[in-house]
Amino acid sequence: MIAKRGRPEATLLQDGNVLITGGADGTGGSSSLVVAEIFHTATLKFRPTGPMHYARVAHTATMLSDGRVLIAGGKGSEVSASAEIYDPKSGTFRETGSMATARYKHTAGLLPDGRVLVAGGSNDRDWNGTLSSAEVYDPGSGKFIATTSLHDARFKLPDTAVQLRSGQLLVTGGNPHAELYDGRTGKFTVVSGEMGDARHFMSETLLGDGRVLLAGGYAFTPEATARTWIYRP
Repeated sequence: MIAKRGRPEATLLQDGNVLITGGADGTGGSSSLVVAEIFHTATLKFRPTGPMHYARVAHTATMLSDGRVLIAGGKGSEVSASAEIYDPKSGTFRETGSMATARYKHTAGLLPDGRVLVAGGSNDRDWNGTLSSAEVYDPGSGKFIATTSLHDARFKLPDTAVQLRSGQLLVTGGNPHAELYDGRTGKFTVVSGEMGDARHFMSETLLGDGRVLLAGGYAFTPEATARTWIYRP
């Protein structure tokens, strides 16, 4: 890549190229990055794009129905409520409405109607500032609107909340229980069963048959796990 970065966001674009945003360069202090780049699959090379308006790490990047990408939250010099939109056609970022709550280490997912759910995460207090609040971004108005809160505060979540075939979004991590968000009702419901521990920084991957693979993460100690789980809708 053009820039060294830890925990960036990588977003597959509609043209098959990959947008890489933010992350931290590990130099200490406020090491979050504002620079962005594109991996071009035809040439297997990275080229600069952007930059973003704000430096970010532990943010989310969600591709909208029209191919643009919503960048939300993350931490620069402080945890941010700001959001911006990347347009692949112009290769530029523009600011859009801010979230009601500054958050990072949260999750985001595209709803069937084109809106984006942003949920959980934490503020500057990290473990002492975990969030249960959630909000929905409307690309038409460019605004975030508060929605029902999660049943449990949680952070260090999978970057993407997978959209199931039902249209509901699966929110996992940071808690032994998973929750489903229904954009039609604006409510979360708790999934039956649990993973045993509050898995932090686990991954969430939609399988071809509609099930979801949940893998790895760690509980309340730095000890990671090799365990995996399958969510069956």
